[in-house]
Amino acid sequence: ILRCVTPAAVAGWVTAIERYGRLTFAQVAQPAFELADRGFAVDRSLSTALTFMEANARAWPSTYAVFFPNGRPPATGSVLKQPDLANTLRTLIRAEETSKGKTREQRLRSVRDAFYKGEIAQKIVAFAQKEGGFMTAEDLADFEAREEPPVMANYKGYEVYACGPWCQGPSVPQALKLLEGFDLQSMGHNTASYLHTIVEAIKLTFADRDRYYGDPDLVRVPMDALLSDAYAAVRRKLLDPSKAWPGVPPAGEPESRRATERVGGATMKVASMSADPGEPKGDTSYVCVVDSDGNGFSATPSDFIGQCPIVPGLGIIISGRGTQSWLDANHASSLQPGKRPRLTPNPGLVLRNGELFMTFGTPGGDQQPQGMVQAFLNVVEFGMTPQEAVEAPRAGSWSFPNSFWPHDMLPGRLNVEARVPATTLQRLVNLGHEVQLYNAYEPRLGHVCMVLRDPSNHVLHGGADPRFVSYAVGW
Repeated sequence: ILRCVTPAAVAGWVTAIERYGRLTFAQVAQPAFELADRGFAVDRSLSTALTFMEANARAWPSTYAVFFPNGRPPATGSVLKQPDLANTLRTLIRAEETSKGKTREQRLRSVRDAFYKGEIAQKIVAFAQKEGGFMTAEDLADFEAREEPPVMANYKGYEVYACGPWCQGPSVPQALKLLEGFDLQSMGHNTASYLHTIVEAIKLTFADRDRYYGDPDLVRVPMDALLSDAYAAVRRKLLDPSKAWPGVPPAGEPESRRATERVGGATMKVASMSADPGEPKGDTSYVCVVDSDGNGFSATPSDFIGQCPIVPGLGIIISGRGTQSWLDANHASSLQPGKRPRLTPNPGLVLRNGELFMTFGTPGGDQQPQGMVQAFLNVVEFGMTPQEAVEAPRAGSWSFPNSFWPHDMLPGRLNVEARVPATTLQRLVNLGHEVQLYNAYEPRLGHVCMVLRDPSNHVLHGGADPRFVSYAVGW
């Protein structure tokens, strides 16, 4: 309960509907209400995830009652109902319908107030404090979802947008700026030199991520310098085509345009080293949508019932994302009152000549930027369709501190899917990577989804990753 932070989802959705939508909250929320009220069929992935979570869920009766209604994980094909969640959604829908506000904005404000200032907020605070948490009524009542400018870097004419440094989103355009200076096409897709270059660019980017990325309200983040051509040019010199960094490269000094020397040595202490990142037992969600007018929506909603208990009577968790704050006072994402933890979820969006070109993203923790960079390059550099791009063999580094406590790392570790030829794997070993094979289609390397809008005719093309439960739907 101590890791709980102010829940932002409702405020975020309401703000998005207000500023960019046409429908009422009731229209938007009705499908979710029906799924919670009538139930939905449990698929194999959810059944497996809940089986994995059962031991932790037993510690919280409110959570266990929702997801283990018969005292055991729901079987594949069974119907899971969430009546408390349905009632919470019904309360919010009625707040809009009974609002005295005359404008659409005023009625949506009533929805927001019903969550953050009404009985729902009282139950959240009472439960959090009863269990020893620090959340107050003021934390909820004073919360507002803000619309902040995204960060952007240009990659060969493609404007790659990401959320700000309160998440790891900027690492996608930052890595692409490093890679822009290499002739990736001449290397050949997924050759040893190509994968080596991608992975080493990620290592350099993540070193800067862990040095600089944090809540920009409380941390000075030199984002313009980090994404500049000048900094990329000097930082790129640390990428040795003949040798892999054995661990965490040193962070750079973007404002003075210093890359720091290639002398080895980590820029931060490592809490511990684990034997393996482990089997996937559940993950974040990702959704992207593009409409007929060329509007794009890209979102990576994520919270985990194993991190924070369900509030009795409400059917919702508060948010356990405080687990991505660091206990190191010198870290950019250190624990601090009122400070947003640096999140791993990071949706992406790409423009070309001022028009939407792509929405893309993935679950996967620290693997998210790595999978996104590879899928993007598959399209832009190698001309793949979205489906080809997300299905192509993938590699992922673990040679950096994990964003989740206790921040384990595996220095030099590079996991590669089994579809990559053995000769390529051996060349990667010769370059200094500690190569470990994953399955042919490995969900731990992310499961990217994307929608591409063809610039020539505006036809939409979707790609859904087969590594996990993903769908591409058009209508």
